[in-house]
Amino acid sequence: MIRFAAITPHPTVIISSIGKGNYNLVKKTANTMKQIGERFQSVKADTLVIVSPHGPVQYDKFIINYSPTLRGGLQSFGDERRFALENNRELADLIASESRPFGIPVGFVREMELDRGALVPLHYLIGEKKSAHNQKLIHISVSMLPLEYHYHFGRILGKVLQESSSVTAIAASSDLSHRVSPGSPAGYSPQGRLFDKKIVEMVRKKDLKGLVDIENDFLEEAGECGLRPMIIMLSAIANLRWDIRPFTYEAPFGVGYLAANMNIK
Repeated sequence: MIRFAAITPHPTVIISSIGKGNYNLVKKTANTMKQIGERFQSVKADTLVIVSPHGPVQYDKFIINYSPTLRGGLQSFGDERRFALENNRELADLIASESRPFGIPVGFVREMELDRGALVPLHYLIGEKKSAHNQKLIHISVSMLPLEYHYHFGRILGKVLQESSSVTAIAASSDLSHRVSPGSPAGYSPQGRLFDKKIVEMVRKKDLKGLVDIENDFLEEAGECGLRPMIIMLSAIANLRWDIRPFTYEAPFGVGYLAANMNIK
């Protein structure tokens, strides 16, 4: 069953050993991520699913990392911590097999290092100290298929996770617009802040249909990387009862960071 779900931004600056002097500028996001991490640890999930926009993305299929042990670290950014988690390949096989009859293509890759879209959330979800509760991990990459495919894939994923006899969790690794303000890394667009405002409102209102119906031109102009993981995660918990706490948004460096715990009841 699903006992945890969250939206987790993935800027490396929210890790203090990397952010250094800039870390104080993202303290709101970092503090929310600490609370989300505490919530994750409290549910003692047997398997965590992280949906990332920065894995081995393919245009026409969703990709699951099938390496027996999922490893990675952010040494190139200045953090020495490394992660090594057992892959729940039995559950990954089930996700893929349940998807195919509905025309949702799922592929596998092996021997891929975890990307920062997975590693930054893991920094907070797993915690600094090694827990006695050893979670397994499933690492999924989004596709470039239409948003409706992400909705349907999310519904299938949610069914598989909810029907599992073990405790499961899902995190959508998502940054919002990269064009929020002058000086943004992808250049400035007035549509960037408007996009983030709409996403924040829709998530608060649980407006999943509104998220799926966002026009592609708007997405392109906003320069985002988080909508597809969000749609998958929110579709997965669509039939569950939940509210949001905590919930924060900020964009100190011109990229929108939304951090939210979907408190499942």
